[in-house]
Amino acid sequence: MKIGYVLNSYPMPSHSFIRREIRALEAQGVDVHRFSMRTDRDRLVDPDDMAELERTEIVLESTGAGGLAKAVARHMRHGPGRLFRAGRLALRLGRRSEAGVLRHAIYLAEACHLVDRCAALGIGHVHAHFGTNPATVALLMRTLGGPSYSFTVHGPEEFDHPSALSLDAKIGGAAFTVGISSFGRSQLCRWADPADWDRIEVVHCGVEPAKFSEIPPLPEGPLRLVSIGRFAEQKGQLSLVRALAESAAIRDGAHLTLVGDGPMRAEIEREIARSDLTDRVTLTGWVDEASVREILAGSHLIVMPSFAEGLPMVIMEAMASGRPALATYIAGIPELVTDETGWLVPAGDVAALAGAIDRIAALPAEVLRDRGEAARRRALERHDVHREAARLKDLFALHARDVK
Repeated sequence: MKIGYVLNSYPMPSHSFIRREIRALEAQGVDVHRFSMRTDRDRLVDPDDMAELERTEIVLESTGAGGLAKAVARHMRHGPGRLFRAGRLALRLGRRSEAGVLRHAIYLAEACHLVDRCAALGIGHVHAHFGTNPATVALLMRTLGGPSYSFTVHGPEEFDHPSALSLDAKIGGAAFTVGISSFGRSQLCRWADPADWDRIEVVHCGVEPAKFSEIPPLPEGPLRLVSIGRFAEQKGQLSLVRALAESAAIRDGAHLTLVGDGPMRAEIEREIARSDLTDRVTLTGWVDEASVREILAGSHLIVMPSFAEGLPMVIMEAMASGRPALATYIAGIPELVTDETGWLVPAGDVAALAGAIDRIAALPAEVLRDRGEAARRRALERHDVHREAARLKDLFALHARDVK
């Protein structure tokens, strides 16, 4: 079975779950060719990401604007009717989209090139991650007479702008569509034709159980918290800093490590300084997977104060490491974080978050250990990457008409 993966910018530090999914598929005999429109080499810090870059075809680097123009010309000569239909579709999608018509003309050119590449490589089905431009390119490829396609929707961006992204058209044209949680599937059903609901599936993102074979012991001393993610408004790190400043635990020596980076970094740093927490909060920037596991091993729990999510990979990884989670009651998070595996608070409620931190800081170590063990069991039961990849492979075989 040969599959093409269509991605926007890959690999990236925050997309290690895609790399794990691809490699789990390959371990099960699926031949995966990675197509990424672009990449950001300077942001890569993980050796696995750097190795993945060598296995990825970066379209805009390998072909350039001239190559895309030649691909459009070939389709004009050999399939003008299909190109006309795809162009009309690109125009309609562009008018609905915030990206605009010109950007969709570029997506059409990329689709022309990828149809030719898939034909040359013998790829009969492509899978895209995210319902944004990768799914647009996959839909345009199919309209041009190219391979069947499927795509995974993660959220929350897709759920914020479903009409502008034409999710209904993308779902309608797909062999199948994947949500990463039951919540995610429900949001796709909101915007899809009910006739397409049976082709909307749930496949969880996964962790590699072998990397979590042992639970590191809880650290001694005051409460140590870790939060991992892009520094952006939807992740809520600013509210976490404010909650820590309000908590009694901070006076008892609690410490927070923020792993990641992003557009809100300067604002978060100002809030840390304003709250006089410089000695209580560490910002690491982006780090590799081995460093993430080391940071988790030195913590008591992960805190995810998100305002909007799909289902964060970092919660799965922390739970697989034997660390309970303190998170917000949104999106797919309650499907993973339960009363046995962690704590949930309302999103945006700084006082509730501060109170939860204080209650957790007062718990005996054995309570945290027991919840951590329950968290590990739940994460590995629901998010084994090999089991989820097998599910995806079965869906390829069942739904994708041209896969051999």
